[in-house]
Amino acid sequence: MSRPGPAPTRLSPDPADLTDAIAAERRELADMLASLPPGAWDEPTLCDGWRVREVVAHITMPFRYPAARFAFELARSRGNFNRMADRCARRDAAASAAELTAALRDNAEHPWKPPGGELAGALTHDVIHGLDITVALGIGRTVPAGRLAIVLDAITAARSLKFFGASLSGIQLRANDTDWSFGSGTPVTGAAQDLALVVCGRRLPPGRLDGAVPPAC
Repeated sequence: MSRPGPAPTRLSPDPADLTDAIAAERRELADMLASLPPGAWDEPTLCDGWRVREVVAHITMPFRYPAARFAFELARSRGNFNRMADRCARRDAAASAAELTAALRDNAEHPWKPPGGELAGALTHDVIHGLDITVALGIGRTVPAGRLAIVLDAITAARSLKFFGASLSGIQLRANDTDWSFGSGTPVTGAAQDLALVVCGRRLPPGRLDGAVPPAC
């Protein structure tokens, strides 16, 4: 049986650099969303059951919900965050594309951090959900290398791997566009940002990877 490779060295980027990276990512995503034809907002994404509008509603939920509102919505879902996130995204997706895009652009410098995720978690949240949209729509956006390196480091931490629950046993994820790999076993190669989606449990469109990823548990 193959064993996981050595844990990658964890990056410790400067908080100011992370804040700048988050703001830049949100502004670039807002620009991409503003350029979409109206029908694209109702296209499916890599998030099961969510269209583009649900994903954007979810990305912007932390900016739109003060702490008391978040606690109320979580209580309505009996403490189940995933259930709450799905319910709120589906409801808030009724907003117009312009409103949802503005909620992202106007909060580019919002200081939100996911519980326990710190600034790297906030960047990861935006990058992965942005890829959920662009990869599903066939938009050739490449996440800047510096941001992607932070995301790869964050999602391969033990806590993140447990959260995402992707089945990665017996394979080695190996980027073909940068010097990055994770795990050990049969190689699965592809662009680093596509492999990041694999780590997060996403099912990619055919032809983006060389090698087979085991089905999720």
